[in-house]
Amino acid sequence: MSIVVTGATGHLGRLTIEALLRHGIPTADIIATGRDMARIKDLADRGITVRRADFSDTDGLAGAFAGADRLLLISASVPVGERVANHRRVIDAAASAGVSLVAYTSTTHADTATTVIGSTHGETEEYLRVRGIPSVMLRNGWYLENYTSQLPQILHHGAVVGAAGNGRISAASRADYAEAAAAVLTTEGHVGAVYELGGDESFTLTELAAAISAAAGKRVTYADLPVTDFAQVLAAAGLPAELAEVLADADRGMNRGEMYTDSGDLRRLIGRPPVTLAEALTVALHQ
Repeated sequence: MSIVVTGATGHLGRLTIEALLRHGIPTADIIATGRDMARIKDLADRGITVRRADFSDTDGLAGAFAGADRLLLISASVPVGERVANHRRVIDAAASAGVSLVAYTSTTHADTATTVIGSTHGETEEYLRVRGIPSVMLRNGWYLENYTSQLPQILHHGAVVGAAGNGRISAASRADYAEAAAAVLTTEGHVGAVYELGGDESFTLTELAAAISAAAGKRVTYADLPVTDFAQVLAAAGLPAELAEVLADADRGMNRGEMYTDSGDLRRLIGRPPVTLAEALTVALHQ
């Protein structure tokens, strides 16, 4: 059984490949794809098949997926306006290659999400259904790393800044989402499933600030801003204007509960409790 992982140059793709190896998939049965072949050369050195796959290159995608049985479509990190078209090209190429299962990394509550990001996932899910390809939706929640990566700035300013109000967030680590993907790709019985994935312990951004305070021994508060003001803060910090607006809009969705799930799907797929916020903060602070 050969398994294609798209986005192997990114964090989630890399972690999924390592999880597949732990699940006993031989290196020769893993196909790692990405746009920049230099960034996955080390995988080739380990015996993993590497192929170039640019989501905008229809002909190239067909070659990248040739002979594959299953495919993990990791949602593209291109500008939001290009996402759905790129995903459709990947899905079309997977269908042409005769892939028996597409696992798609979507987002929590993609069918009802009101955010810009959520709508792209919802459209991609719908296209998979329209094409009739056997598929499974891995509706990943927010990454804990979205916050732990900001710890130096948060501690410097003594504040978590956002626009999520009191919305609860069921975040989990990339490694746990990758483990869930590997479990789905290496076992049977997942066709047609929709998994709402997130940590067992949800938190608000106020609670995030309190958890950082406890872990770091420094007082951190949460500053809740209007969505437009938060976008301006992100842009002033150096993010491109479009990305700043998309991330601020994601916080708006969090305020509506769109990043909360109590399904327990992640725990069941990986066979253990997901990494908690407190555990992730401890690790990040001691790196």
